[in-house]
Amino acid sequence: MSPISDIMETLHDLLVRRHSIRRYTDQPISAEDVKTILEAALMAPSSKSARPWQFILVENPDDLAKLSGCKAAGARPIAACKLAVVVCADPTNSDMYIEDMSVAAAYIQLQATALGLGACWIQVRNRFAADGEDAETIVRETLGIPENMVVECIMTIGHPDEERRPVDPEKLLWEKVHIDNWKSQD
Repeated sequence: MSPISDIMETLHDLLVRRHSIRRYTDQPISAEDVKTILEAALMAPSSKSARPWQFILVENPDDLAKLSGCKAAGARPIAACKLAVVVCADPTNSDMYIEDMSVAAAYIQLQATALGLGACWIQVRNRFAADGEDAETIVRETLGIPENMVVECIMTIGHPDEERRPVDPEKLLWEKVHIDNWKSQD
């Protein structure tokens, strides 16, 4: 087997075992792992190499607790994680800033999984707290993010305190794949 096919097999294995992890242990994340995760984010492709994204690392438990209230539902994992990475961008740097932030966030999640860590994407953009306040505003004010920045998501990272079954390739939705043209699913 060639080195390229070894890499592809490894990526496929990683994709099979990657799941959103929402419960974490108290074990700290090593500085080396944090650096590796950030390197992955910074290597993410972006439209026209604009690299409009910026990343804020949050480890302070008080800030993590505040951030966990940014949405009415689904943000609780932030309070329990050891590291949160806020993914944001300046929309004036690229018309593809949402896609660019999304790819970088996916790279963070995949790299964390490859290191044996758990990660979860917590959507922020276009979401609201229980009182109706804009989630981006809460995150922006908690972390001092400038008004010109758009906050896409918060990636929670930590040592998993839950086990998830790998994805079963036999259950993939192949009916969602169309070849040459759209085929109706009637």
